[in-house]
Amino acid sequence: MELRHLQHFVAVAEDQHFTRAAERLMVSQSGLSASIRSLERELRTPLFTRTTRRVTLTEAGRALLAEAERILAQVRAAHEAVAAVQGVLRGTLSLGTEQCIAGVDAPRLLAAFRRRHPDVEIRLRQAGSAALAEEVAAGRLDLAFAVPGPGDPDQLCSVPLTSEPMTVLCHPSHRLARAGAAVTPEDLGGEVFVDFHPDWGPRRITDAAFDAAGVRRTVALEVNDVHSLLDLVDENLGVAVVPRHFRRKRASLTALPVKGTDETVYQTAALLPPPRDTSPAARALMALLAAESEDA
Repeated sequence: MELRHLQHFVAVAEDQHFTRAAERLMVSQSGLSASIRSLERELRTPLFTRTTRRVTLTEAGRALLAEAERILAQVRAAHEAVAAVQGVLRGTLSLGTEQCIAGVDAPRLLAAFRRRHPDVEIRLRQAGSAALAEEVAAGRLDLAFAVPGPGDPDQLCSVPLTSEPMTVLCHPSHRLARAGAAVTPEDLGGEVFVDFHPDWGPRRITDAAFDAAGVRRTVALEVNDVHSLLDLVDENLGVAVVPRHFRRKRASLTALPVKGTDETVYQTAALLPPPRDTSPAARALMALLAAESEDA
């Protein structure tokens, strides 16, 4: 099994199309097809189901994809480790982050990293915390700034960034705002909620808090960005349970503390693979983050 065969296989799996994958890899389509056939012969099983419009992974293909991605990530890490020993940091830094994550200013951190390591290509992916954890575990990301959860892969290392309480945001005319008191999940049981996709960190924390309290809630308005959530609450279409620092983004909203359960603590962390699999670029970024934290 050759590395190029695995590289070709991963590209086709990602694009779900031979022509697009060949163009991205800058190889001929016939050569790419031959490479995949060679891999299938060696493994004695089809890896893709082919149609006229696209290709999809077979069960064997899905099993191979996870291992192929890990192998290719380890090869990249080996090349980067050798370059680091030679005194030059090269390669790629693939970073994931949830939107408006607390405890780190990702744009400023990446700008400082680029000034120090101009030969490293920076790639950034924004997604929910659950998806980011899977990406790090699979080797597709070097590290991620996210909210850890109980369902995250066991092999991940978690470096705490910060923690803060959750708060309820509502329109100033809402009954909760008029009462002006701290609220419990029971107080919110009949409300309509604005919230994020289920794999976002704040949503995971809020879901866990309500489950622990035995309170059912209705998320009628589900969004994938912070400003849309704030806009909907600002129009009095629902209430939201969010990390406390979100209140600074919309001064017109009323913020109320949440009480009654220990699950309403928003904790962020840097998620990394085991130390032996952590890339030199990821280690350099974490060292820079630690230095900035000491200077703050």
